[in-house]
Amino acid sequence: MEPVHRKLAMIARLLALAFCVVAIFTSASAQTPDLSAIARQSGTPDIPGLKMVWLAPWGDLSNAHPWRNIIVHQTEGPAGSARWGASEQSKNPTRRGVTVWVETDGTVYWSVPENLVPTHGDGGNRNDNKYIDNSPTYHQVVGNNSIGVEFAGNYPDVTRGATDAQIAVWRILVAVLRARYGIPVDRVYAHDWIDFKDARYCEGCALATLAREWGK
Repeated sequence: MEPVHRKLAMIARLLALAFCVVAIFTSASAQTPDLSAIARQSGTPDIPGLKMVWLAPWGDLSNAHPWRNIIVHQTEGPAGSARWGASEQSKNPTRRGVTVWVETDGTVYWSVPENLVPTHGDGGNRNDNKYIDNSPTYHQVVGNNSIGVEFAGNYPDVTRGATDAQIAVWRILVAVLRARYGIPVDRVYAHDWIDFKDARYCEGCALATLAREWGK
């Protein structure tokens, strides 16, 4: 009878292990945020993984501006400049700037109501196909149809890339923006992909490339 006992004990251990595995995956699934559901909310929702400072809350999604694209910008301001830029934007929403600002420590500022259009982008005037095919972007991807995201901190060296904290929150932020406004991944653009910008570096290119890779 001893072999039978050993077999029963082994089966019991395997069943216990199986239950543990199921519990682990169930727990992980329960902890995974449903960004699509969050993206449909109004107000100032908590978005797991983002420290969001709401200078303007989300309104009813049906009243949002019909954003079709996302343009990634980088500013030459020092660390801390995103907070200042977002604050100034909130006071004058249509000034030159963007809707969303990202600080070097990963803090995200939603600066203006999503039904208003800040002045950004230079008219989609790039037509040399240097980075992407510009036939669908030339004079078509512009500030009026593109929500802008500004990453602060590449001062005094404009070639310095985004911080690890900015990259981490960008992965979540771009997913939320795409889900909220139904923007395909191939409509995430670096500013330098659609406009002739600073020749010293490619503004927003690394971040836009990451967004497209994550969205595949």
